[in-house]
Amino acid sequence: MQKDIQNYDFKPGLPQEFEILDLALLYKDFAEELTTPHRAEFYQILWFKKGNLTHLVDFNPIKIEPNTLLFINKNSVQKFDKTAKFDGKSILFTDNFFCKTETDTKFLRNSILFNDLLSISKIQIANKNSIFEDFFKFLELELSNDQDSYQSEVLQNYLRNFLLLSERERKKQDFIEVKKDTDLDFVIHFKDLLEAQFQHQKMVSNYASQMNITIKRLNKATSKILGKTPKQMIDARIVLEAKRLLAHTNNSVKEIGFKIGFNEPTNFIKYFRKHHNSTPISFRESFKH
Repeated sequence: MQKDIQNYDFKPGLPQEFEILDLALLYKDFAEELTTPHRAEFYQILWFKKGNLTHLVDFNPIKIEPNTLLFINKNSVQKFDKTAKFDGKSILFTDNFFCKTETDTKFLRNSILFNDLLSISKIQIANKNSIFEDFFKFLELELSNDQDSYQSEVLQNYLRNFLLLSERERKKQDFIEVKKDTDLDFVIHFKDLLEAQFQHQKMVSNYASQMNITIKRLNKATSKILGKTPKQMIDARIVLEAKRLLAHTNNSVKEIGFKIGFNEPTNFIKYFRKHHNSTPISFRESFKH
């Protein structure tokens, strides 16, 4: 195990924080990094054109068949399959690239592709010569042009349409629709706050206060949309981070507990046992095998 989960920022020096990469070439050059648990501070769209494999995202094994599009939210911990051969393309982009206006930000935050509250989004493309192939070509062609004042906006518009087409297709394939209403808006807002603050903020009341709503109203929203209370969501996020660090690093239990907001190792051990029915050490040992 590595000392800590490798975290990747976007490649510096590009004209904009948007890139298309060849998966086979990327794997050839960075196989060790890709097959080790890692997280990236940007969004990824992985198009596996060839190969049958299992892609791991936050302990969820995702079965990939040829012509699968997989949408990975920023900061997810993922690991590529060591045993499989595959080929395809990847689109990488950041909030800075896409979110030029409040409308852009809302679009991305509400996208079921990166914010599916019930699963990790993937779609199967039935036809090789599809509109998805066309949009990849449009994006690659624009990237090959000399940079000018239009390029970033052209790329963003192509990407937005690609995401819209992907959402349409996603809804046709094994998707559980969540009605877009105020409750969903509250849940997405709460999840954004939780992602940024879970390491030091564990009280539901503090999140509700930041959202200018009551605890009761927040509870109503999360229970309706996810069937979970805000407290259960906080606990789940903390336990996920603990599991990531236990499984993928050799940090001590004390170090991990401190990193996610527990000053005393005994408190972290009790908390983990309560919410996972095992001790941190037992979980770490079971994951090795």
